[in-house]
Amino acid sequence: VLRAERDWTQADLADELDVSRQTINAIEKEKCDPSLPLAFKAARLFEMSIEDIFKDEVTPGAK
Repeated sequence: VLRAERDWTQADLADELDVSRQTINAIEKEKCDPSLPLAFKAARLFEMSIEDIFKDEVTPGAK
């Protein structure tokens, strides 16, 4: 998880992105997808593309 590489808690990241800790938790557990504005904020914060941050972790060939 990108935030762990920076020694940030979910609360730290939530503060940086101006969302609740519960939102960060749900996104990390893949229970929900971030809104487009939130995805852009995260991309700017981590200095990465949206695709690199939120890439689909589905195994090739899986249905």
